[in-house]
Amino acid sequence: MKIITNLLLIFSIGLLSLSGEVQAQKALTLDKALEFAEQNSPDMQKSLFNLERFQQNLKAQKLALKSRFSLTLNPVEYSNNRRFDNRLSQWYTNESFSTSGTFRVDQPILPTDGTLSLINRFSWQDNSSKVGGQDNGNKAFSNNLYLSLNQPLFTYNKRKIELKSLELDLENANIGYAMQRLNLEKSVTEQFYNVYMAQMNLDIANEELENARANYEIIKNKVDAGLSAKEELYQAELNYANAKSTVQNRQVSMENTKDAFKNYIGMDILEEIVVLTDVSVDKVRIDLSEAIASGLRSRMEIRQREIDMETSQFDLIKVKAMNEFKGEVNLSIGITGDNEKLADIYENPTRNPKVSLSFNVPIFDWGEKKARLKAQEASMKSRQLDFDQQKTKIVIDIRRVYRDIQNQLIQIDIAKQSVRNAELTYEINKEKYQNGDLTGMQLNQYQNQLSQKKIAYSQALINYKIQLLNMKVQTLYDYTEQKAIVPQELYMYEVK
Repeated sequence: MKIITNLLLIFSIGLLSLSGEVQAQKALTLDKALEFAEQNSPDMQKSLFNLERFQQNLKAQKLALKSRFSLTLNPVEYSNNRRFDNRLSQWYTNESFSTSGTFRVDQPILPTDGTLSLINRFSWQDNSSKVGGQDNGNKAFSNNLYLSLNQPLFTYNKRKIELKSLELDLENANIGYAMQRLNLEKSVTEQFYNVYMAQMNLDIANEELENARANYEIIKNKVDAGLSAKEELYQAELNYANAKSTVQNRQVSMENTKDAFKNYIGMDILEEIVVLTDVSVDKVRIDLSEAIASGLRSRMEIRQREIDMETSQFDLIKVKAMNEFKGEVNLSIGITGDNEKLADIYENPTRNPKVSLSFNVPIFDWGEKKARLKAQEASMKSRQLDFDQQKTKIVIDIRRVYRDIQNQLIQIDIAKQSVRNAELTYEINKEKYQNGDLTGMQLNQYQNQLSQKKIAYSQALINYKIQLLNMKVQTLYDYTEQKAIVPQELYMYEVK
């Protein structure tokens, strides 16, 4: 812990000593980066657009179940035709001028998949005919008002299937969005720590440069005083030059890493940032059997596989409906009136009931339906297999992550001890170098060893944090906060 605190202190001092341009950098913590990414990440925006598309489709389908009002107008219709009357076996001329409109209200019936319609057709016409030199004509208003019912028989309810399919699509999109958020958290965290490590590498390189400069000054003074050979000065100059080159290389690497990170979270590429975090860790207890149970109970991929199987059931219903025996009944009842005067249009109304019943009776389809049923059954078995395999994969992934976490704990202890040993070794050999008992090349090796151990220790801490986050994603349980993650809390939109 002391080592990490010292590293953070060195990093903070380095920030305060930088130029005014760097002081204008935006400090970015992991929580701020995650919050920014959720709002601006291109991947999250695409996921939200996809979610909104399914939500609006479901909303449209539900609104389509409400009464639909429509008005059709035919303001002008004129014709003048020469026709042959088969009844009288003679030609006649018919001239017609009319205007009409139809108002209708259609109400879908969800429980039965039928449609109830109220229809009113109103018109006025001026009709005249010339037959055998005799003129006949009529000018009148007419109105036809009737109630109609169309009801499919002996087949599946298409409206219910469509509505349920859209509800499952929206639920699947919600799950996809929730999983995207979890994956975003993992990816942002990994890239955030990549930037942190790039900054640390640069800080360590600057520390190496400062040590190389100090060593160069020491050996230069000794050579000037005739206490050391010029070869040591040449080596010190080389070490100093290499340290400068390392700083430049790591500066370039850090800037490239920052650009990739800013692009991923949707931040302006030209905005200068510096990431701040504490990589120290507190060891948490994880019970493998409880982790597996949590994963199997909560993982959203399992529900996705269940949705796939439900969707395949709908597909099976549609396949069974191919070339099936089905019927349709149409009922209508209403009254029609016509009169030259609009006010007397229903003076002598005519009732016009109508009933029709039709059936579709398949006879022979050459085995098409049977083949399609077998194909759909094979698809359903495949999805059931995917469901079983998903559970197995969840168990395997949780076991793998658990092993990685236990291994990282061991690696942290080893890396921590290695840093302590490397620091003591460097201090001892630095004193030897100052006393002339060690060459500059040998001291440079100990400096490199210390830098590598510091980086390895920080990387081990970061790997442990990332594996804990990975376990959170795998089990939907936050072991750092000791609380379960409810999948619905990750949803942006709920099925309404």
